[in-house]
Amino acid sequence: MTADKNSSLPTLIIPAGTCGQASGANDLIRITKRELLNKKLTEKIKLRITGCHGFCEMEPSILIEPWGVYYPKVDPKKMVDMVEAVAKGEVLKDLLFKDPTTGNPIERQTDIPFFKKQVRTLLSRNEKVDPIRIYNYIENNGYLAMAKTLSSSHPRRVIEEVKASGLRGRGGAGFPTGLKWERLANQTNGNGKFIVCNADEGDPGAYMDRSLLEGNPHSIIEGMIIGAYGTGATKGIIYVRNEYPLAIKHLLIALRQANQLGLLGENILGTGFSFDIKMVRGAGAFVCGEETALIKSIEGKMGEPRQRPPFPVEKGIYGQPTLINNVETWANIPIIMGFGAEEFAKVGTEQSTGTKIFSLVGRIKNTGLVEVPMGISIEEIVNQIGGGPIHQMKIKAVQTGGPSGGCIPAEMFHLPVDYESLTKAGSIMGSGGMIVMDEHTCMVDLAKYFTKFLKEESCGKCFICRKGTQRMYEILDDISAGRGTLEHLSLLEELGPIIKYASLCGLGQTSPNPVLSTLRYFREEYIEHIEKKRCPAGVCKDLITYTINENCTGCGLCLKSCSAEAIRGEKKERHVIDPKRCIKCGACQSVCKFNAVETR
Repeated sequence: MTADKNSSLPTLIIPAGTCGQASGANDLIRITKRELLNKKLTEKIKLRITGCHGFCEMEPSILIEPWGVYYPKVDPKKMVDMVEAVAKGEVLKDLLFKDPTTGNPIERQTDIPFFKKQVRTLLSRNEKVDPIRIYNYIENNGYLAMAKTLSSSHPRRVIEEVKASGLRGRGGAGFPTGLKWERLANQTNGNGKFIVCNADEGDPGAYMDRSLLEGNPHSIIEGMIIGAYGTGATKGIIYVRNEYPLAIKHLLIALRQANQLGLLGENILGTGFSFDIKMVRGAGAFVCGEETALIKSIEGKMGEPRQRPPFPVEKGIYGQPTLINNVETWANIPIIMGFGAEEFAKVGTEQSTGTKIFSLVGRIKNTGLVEVPMGISIEEIVNQIGGGPIHQMKIKAVQTGGPSGGCIPAEMFHLPVDYESLTKAGSIMGSGGMIVMDEHTCMVDLAKYFTKFLKEESCGKCFICRKGTQRMYEILDDISAGRGTLEHLSLLEELGPIIKYASLCGLGQTSPNPVLSTLRYFREEYIEHIEKKRCPAGVCKDLITYTINENCTGCGLCLKSCSAEAIRGEKKERHVIDPKRCIKCGACQSVCKFNAVETR
């Protein structure tokens, strides 16, 4: 099947995930195809279109293999030169990534600081496969672990191997995957069992699962087949949010290809084992990331959680035993079965093995997806991989775990990133969102933003979650508007634990985290909002005033940008802002080149 492939030929690899396409990757693909055809280079240079490689900040990018040469932010006008250079075996030095400290060009991707500290077990596979070509996946040992497992392993051995690997669920709570599988395997049901891939990724700023589905959907399918064999499941479902059109497209193609090759369906590879997967699209409700709400949604009902026990492994979809793991968990299964549990467990810590993909975003130089070993410190992720703060601003904190997570201050960046350490610090691992904040971030406003999100996403079934999140938001809104009192802080600290303990599902139980963690580590900001009616970060509109200082040169940029016509002044003279007309949009500050616009 793959004997005619020539791996020595140079290959132009263009990441075309959602981030790549939004940045112009399709233009690079079109020009590259035209040049290869017009110059009759199709026998000398290969083209591979892949999913996201992780460095979203630098898209659209090009990776040249087998040399490992990396070109960031590629201008379509340079593609003709790049194709010619590859044909000649040359490197275009002026287009290479520049070291942010020395300014020297870095040729190889693996030497770039963003990639150097990572352990890219899953994301590196995105570089090797075209997600819509199953043969491309197979020639990179795809489905090999599945074939060996089905032909030579007892189902119990699969579960023992997953347990020995120490893999924990990558979707939030970190429950041991092997133990969960064992519970499903022990269930007896004449109507069959379900396994589900939870791809309902609802955290703002998180896109780890989307990138895996877009870039390597067959790895998830292979993991689910192995899981079904080990647990005795007969039916599989991938529950993916409808807002992911590219992931859905690639997933549908992958499922069809797997069925055509006999990797799904009846009597897989002649082993006598039968299993199939169908896709269900979710409407995007955040609460459907919770297992029992997801089950209700799959059944065609309103997505709201139910009381547990019985747990899904006992009574799930249509009353049948159901196992639910997220995308990243399933993608790790072929690696564990292919390389062995012992090899997998060498990475990470004793209690948290393997790697974890984080969506690193916010006030930081290098944004994108990073895959790191469990146990790495927050400082290494933020300052070494992420490149530190932008514009010489001081980093204040990191929010982990999405809207239900907590804020960890910069002085605690020595903390290792594992389930226990983050929970002890008042946050959670979550699915892997990591938002970096600097001095321009108001912690009261941040808590208010996430509480508003959780309030709106609450299904409303639990009174304490429905009204508790609403009341927390109202208090935070009062504080950010200068109407807060010190009694409000005591009320938030009293209300938070009550919501945690009285809510039915994970959304309600973790909803106070942003408020309680910011109160714990940034209480002085709350007090300044209350006592001095001042927002130190200059964010809360009711507590700030825009003024123009003596740095103003009278260039007129701020005047032109002001939609409220609140700025006046003659050319080359200091301008003035009318506070009565100012709507505090910040447009003047964003266009000023002389740091003349201040917030007070």
